[in-house]
Amino acid sequence: MSVLLATKKIIKEWTDYNNHMNLSYYILVFDMSAEIILSKFKMGEHSAKTTKKSTMVVETHTTYNNEVKEGDEVDVSLSYFNHDSKRLHYKLEMHDKAKNILSATTEVLALYMDLNIRKVADFESEKIEIMNEYIKINKNNFSSEDLKFSSKLKK
Repeated sequence: MSVLLATKKIIKEWTDYNNHMNLSYYILVFDMSAEIILSKFKMGEHSAKTTKKSTMVVETHTTYNNEVKEGDEVDVSLSYFNHDSKRLHYKLEMHDKAKNILSATTEVLALYMDLNIRKVADFESEKIEIMNEYIKINKNNFSSEDLKFSSKLKK
């Protein structure tokens, strides 16, 4: 139950002296994958550069379930997504592609920001419509099990 966002091959530069992916690179892989969904919602890098509106992560909860090593391929999927008028709440999962096992998860709470004034802003109605339609289409792929930040949305 999730929506595939990206497949990444773990490169040597992301590994550490324990011969597995360093924890900071899990966040990098998750962040690169999150950019795919943020772009779909018109609040990714392009939006930040052209409209000065983007998101900033304010809280995360990450689990490291099974190690990932150099050369492994991982699938990163969106397993949950919701929003209120100015917050995004989503969870990403990383699965070892060959072993088909859960490697890591990250749950994210992000705020929508007006970068001109560096303050939280409400989503424009167009973006709310895009997100609501995405939720409607994918709701059967999402799971709200074990979420840490559900109470932080103001619906």
